[in-house]
Amino acid sequence: MIAIVDYGVGNIRNVQRAFEKLNLEVTVTRDIGQLDQAKAIILPGVGAFRDAIANLKKYNLIECLQRNAQKGTWIIGICLGMQLLYQRSYEDGEYEGLGLLRGDIVKFDDSQLKVPHMGWNRLIKQKEDALGRNLGDNEYVYFVHSYYVKTEDNSPILFTSSYGVEVAAIVRKDNIIGMQFHPEKSGAVGAKILENLKELIV
Repeated sequence: MIAIVDYGVGNIRNVQRAFEKLNLEVTVTRDIGQLDQAKAIILPGVGAFRDAIANLKKYNLIECLQRNAQKGTWIIGICLGMQLLYQRSYEDGEYEGLGLLRGDIVKFDDSQLKVPHMGWNRLIKQKEDALGRNLGDNEYVYFVHSYYVKTEDNSPILFTSSYGVEVAAIVRKDNIIGMQFHPEKSGAVGAKILENLKELIV
């Protein structure tokens, strides 16, 4: 069973439909017992880091997510969900994240760039991984974000995208996976990435 975390932060239905198209059993839940039984936990999200981490605390989900990550359950963060996997965010203050990956979430330089980074942008492969199987050198995915990962630990980065700076687009460290873009809004390329993800987690 694949569990999508229902923590009150947008776009869950689109993510649910994308995984159901893969013929996976999907449950939308914030029940800790169900999350503990899941083969994979999807952490979606749009909006502000502060509100998201506050809701995870409100529903007592932070320790649950950290515990499941440690025991080897697949944890997949999408857009804001990916940012929550990191140590801290500087979005309108300073907030601690889940700490599953090393790095900070910082804002694009809006004096030089149009922010948010919104629309289609190219994936640039940094290393081989099963998650990137059959992805070519000219694949585009759909982004909507004003903040990005800044880290000295580049080892989890599988794909980047360029937007004034190098943006971590897909990351993976063992059972922890993040996608800064929206695969559920990225057409055939997004579907291909989710199919690769299915091969990993089933």
